[in-house]
Amino acid sequence: MRYDRRAAFPVVAALLAAASAIAAGPAGPARYRPPFGPWSRANGGLPILEPQRSGLEVSGVFNPAVVKDGGGYVMLYRAQDGQKTSRLLRATSTDGIHFEREAEPALAPEADYERQGGVEDPRLVKIGATWYLTYTAYDGKDAQLALATSADLVRWQRRGVIMPANRGRWNVHWTKSGAILDERVGGKYWMYYMGDAQGAYDQTGVAFSEDLVHWTEALDAPVLPRRPGRFDSRVVEPGPPPVLTEDGILLVYNGADDRLVYRTGWALFDRRDPTRVLARSDTPVFVPERHWELAGQVPNVVFVEGLVREGPRWRFYYGAADTRVGLAEAFTRPESR
Repeated sequence: MRYDRRAAFPVVAALLAAASAIAAGPAGPARYRPPFGPWSRANGGLPILEPQRSGLEVSGVFNPAVVKDGGGYVMLYRAQDGQKTSRLLRATSTDGIHFEREAEPALAPEADYERQGGVEDPRLVKIGATWYLTYTAYDGKDAQLALATSADLVRWQRRGVIMPANRGRWNVHWTKSGAILDERVGGKYWMYYMGDAQGAYDQTGVAFSEDLVHWTEALDAPVLPRRPGRFDSRVVEPGPPPVLTEDGILLVYNGADDRLVYRTGWALFDRRDPTRVLARSDTPVFVPERHWELAGQVPNVVFVEGLVREGPRWRFYYGAADTRVGLAEAFTRPESR
């Protein structure tokens, strides 16, 4: 779900960007490279999932969460029907490329905070024996970040809205896109999410929790603000769950410029302080190039939400033009092994 919402106060965005640059400290992007190398499209450069001609996904299939469970892969993806109502559908695979769809939705809009709009844009992480699914609940008026949990990736228990719309320390409108770190830092769990600052919507914030259900904003401003003149001048939205590395907490995120072209970037946070930015990409690592990424319901979009790591291989699953699902792969750089 993407909306053409224009910032009313560019000065605010500029000040936030300057603050972010100061917070980055001495370890700037020029002195840090993420552990993965260049990205390349898998499956011969073709989508791995396309919408069916009728039914629940006739308008599009996109923005997937993908995890490895046992010897197989499980994908929860956003499907839109002919009325543009979104559900989360489930598909499984043995190789991570060829997925078999299941007929019944994994999560359909049933709660009051979903019923008039839909359930959208999942992120999945396993902590202990429980799978945590964050998703956007849209009721036709407001989008809010919601949570469901499962022991088997099949049966889901709704835990409600975890970041309400229209309130917060700096959020004044919607909340979306919860990317949870699967390890405690400083005795707490941490989540990067997207919220709307006054006059500068669609920026990344950070929150913490003791129990993964009740979340508290950690800062009075976005931790990753928009940057004028960059690939993320209009939108800064978390991608897959972040990864704890030796260098810090690595978050892959989705950025959009003033023309709403969506590209992929990254940010590195202090492994002892998830609110402290150490480095951030100056240029994107992945951009829309193929015709099926350039044309669709929303053109010029690659939007990463799923990540599976297998030894040195990083598999990034993404939505393309809000219509199809793609897979890009990268490998750990030798000096990072």
